Amino acid sequence: MRAPESERVAEHLREAILSGAIAPGERIRQEELAERLGASRLPVREALRMLAAEGLTEHHPRRGARVPRLGMHQVDVIYQMRERLEPLALAESIPHLTDAEHRRLGLIQDKIEANTDIGEFLALDREFHLLSYTGCAIDELSAMVVRLWNTTQHYRRAFMRLTGPARRWVVNAEHRLLLDAIERRDVVDAERHLTGHIRRTRVELSQHPEVYAEEGVRR
Repeated sequence: MRAPESERVAEHLREAILSGAIAPGERIRQEELAERLGASRLPVREALRMLAAEGLTEHHPRRGARVPRLGMHQVDVIYQMRERLEPLALAESIPHLTDAEHRRLGLIQDKIEANTDIGEFLALDREFHLLSYTGCAIDELSAMVVRLWNTTQHYRRAFMRLTGPARRWVVNAEHRLLLDAIERRDVVDAERHLTGHIRRTRVELSQHPEVYAEEGVRR
């Protein structure tokens, strides 16, 4: 069982990385982190190992821990992996989702449509999709899906900043189609809508190379 102190440090770092407070390529200095959080070095090291397994950090022998920084081709390939794995996770999940979970998905989508803040949108979008996969009983598949989401979070945020709210209606329309298929427990339609949803983001990202060289991404 992981120590509560390690979990506390990991949760702090996880939130900071996913929110963009710690950018891709940025080093995580264990001594400074331990001092800031009032923790010893051991739980900090354990937290970094936990986050590395989630795809949120990586360790270099000479440079220490940092948030991974990806290139355009790497992100494109990861999105192609998502196109293949997430529809499978959804197909495994749909038969086991409850009516209460269907209602929760609908409420999340209502919040997405009423929201204009990018940070809140990203959190709600993540919650919507990961909730739709909670019925998947294949732990290895579920863990891989979360890891792929983690590694691409920053690039989706940068993309949303570039495109602004003008394209948000497309996301909402695709979510509504997906939600309808999930509620009807139509695996074929759900897989098709989800594949197209992920592919569209991948294609649009490929048209914005500036995402990978933005000022906020530090080595």
